Amino acid sequence: MPGKPAPIKKAPAKKAAAKAHEPAAKAPEPAPEPEPAPVEAPPAEAPPAEAAPAEAAPAEAPAEAAPAAEGEAAPAAPAEDTPAAEGSAPAGATANEEGADSTAPAEAAAPAAEDGAAAPAADAPPDAAPAEVEELPKAPTPPPPAVPTSAPLDIAVEDVNESSLTIKWTTPETIGDSGLNGYTVEYRKDGTSDWVVAQELTSANRYCIKNLTAGDLLHVRVVAVNAGGRSEPGTLAGPVPIREVADRPRIRVPRALRSRYVKQVGTQINLVFPFIGKPKPVVSWLKDGQPLDTKRVNIRNSDKDSIIFIRSAQREDSGVYEMTVKVDSFEDKASLTLQIVELPGPPASVKLVDSWGFNAALEWTPPKDSGNTEITGYTIQKADRKTGEWFTVLENYHRLTATVSDLIMGNSYCFRVFAQNQVGISESCAVTKEVATIQKTGIVYKPPEYQERDYSEAPKFTTPLSDRAATVGYTTKLLCSVRGCPKPKIEWLKNQMIIGDDPKFRQISNQGICSLEIRKPCSFDGGVYTCRAKNAQGEATVSCKLEVKQIILSDASKEKGK
Repeated sequence: MPGKPAPIKKAPAKKAAAKAHEPAAKAPEPAPEPEPAPVEAPPAEAPPAEAAPAEAAPAEAPAEAAPAAEGEAAPAAPAEDTPAAEGSAPAGATANEEGADSTAPAEAAAPAAEDGAAAPAADAPPDAAPAEVEELPKAPTPPPPAVPTSAPLDIAVEDVNESSLTIKWTTPETIGDSGLNGYTVEYRKDGTSDWVVAQELTSANRYCIKNLTAGDLLHVRVVAVNAGGRSEPGTLAGPVPIREVADRPRIRVPRALRSRYVKQVGTQINLVFPFIGKPKPVVSWLKDGQPLDTKRVNIRNSDKDSIIFIRSAQREDSGVYEMTVKVDSFEDKASLTLQIVELPGPPASVKLVDSWGFNAALEWTPPKDSGNTEITGYTIQKADRKTGEWFTVLENYHRLTATVSDLIMGNSYCFRVFAQNQVGISESCAVTKEVATIQKTGIVYKPPEYQERDYSEAPKFTTPLSDRAATVGYTTKLLCSVRGCPKPKIEWLKNQMIIGDDPKFRQISNQGICSLEIRKPCSFDGGVYTCRAKNAQGEATVSCKLEVKQIILSDASKEKGK
């Protein structure tokens, strides 16, 4: 016999529902059974949505029967005879309260949501209008499909040894809107067609392929990858031998050959370009990107240098010479700009534009042949038709027009112009066809008229007199300075009295400096001295005070004097 089920504590709401239905459960009194087995009561009229809550009844049936079994006061009624079995018993209502209230509305709303229409509310009147259905938004326009990038550029070997190969490259020219995810590096051995992936995706622009076998010839390619797929591969120009390079090639260009090398036509050219590299590098030369003409230029190569030799240089030998030394996949390049120059040709034309007074204006055009270098200036010469001798007027002149001056009246002149470059002056010249004749004209000299300026100015003392103190018997001098135009007349006054020609006083006025010398003054010569300057524009005065002091001798000095 199975054990009794454990009592289950009921929620307050469930206990109230159980007490409300107790009389209906006790109505029939069948024969008591020791312990009734719980039987599921299938709902008679329950909808499919309530099937899940109805299954919870067997769990509650033993819980409700547990108090009866403990007290054995009222035996549990069989499930078949209870009102719950008929679908209208309170037990079914209890089960509906516990589970169906929360589950049935959600399950009942599911079909309505699947149909895409809003279900009418249970309390809505029958004539209520249905809810409006919202329009679904339009699907956005799909973006254009991604496009692969262009091929990586400038695939080159950076380093190689007997077990690894390092290559480098530059970013593709066209990447596109989808960006760049990375690069895939692949290689294959010479003679095979199977490409081996060395690196799936790398963001760097260089990669080292390791664990290689010495002596192999490898072809390497790089592919750019983005959302559009793989790009066209960028491939090395040729296979790379996997071996150790003892000494990489390098050209040591002499300092004199690093800039433009200029020589004259007909000179011999013999230039040496040292280099290093091991094993022996392969040397090649190009001129302006094309192979050299061995009939004009001789190249002699050794293990350490390369010599370029031209027996007699000509203008057509000018150009850019490029030397390349190569050891396996490593190479070094150097260039030489050779310029062969010669004397320029004469100016294309020269003409006399105008002549006036003692002057003549000339104009000319640059030479057609500059001598393979720039024109540095022109030399202009003149010749008198009477003597026919040429004289240089202007030298190293840079303009295309000039004015020749200081020509002699009554003479006729012709002119010629030479072109000049860094080699020298042109051998020929351009001569004017016209002749400049300087006409004789009557010349009357008329001096220029100048308006006289009025410099009249009233006297003004620039340095006043200063008060002085003199000693009896010692000559003293009063000084001041004055200016004015016309030259002012100077007068000296003592206590407002004109001194005049008193021999005791000496009056001097020179270049505006006025002085009054008082010879051996006595105590009566003290007072106020005034200097007065007068001219037609006005007068000015300046004064000072002179004090003449007496020397007081002590008694001892008087005795010595006796």
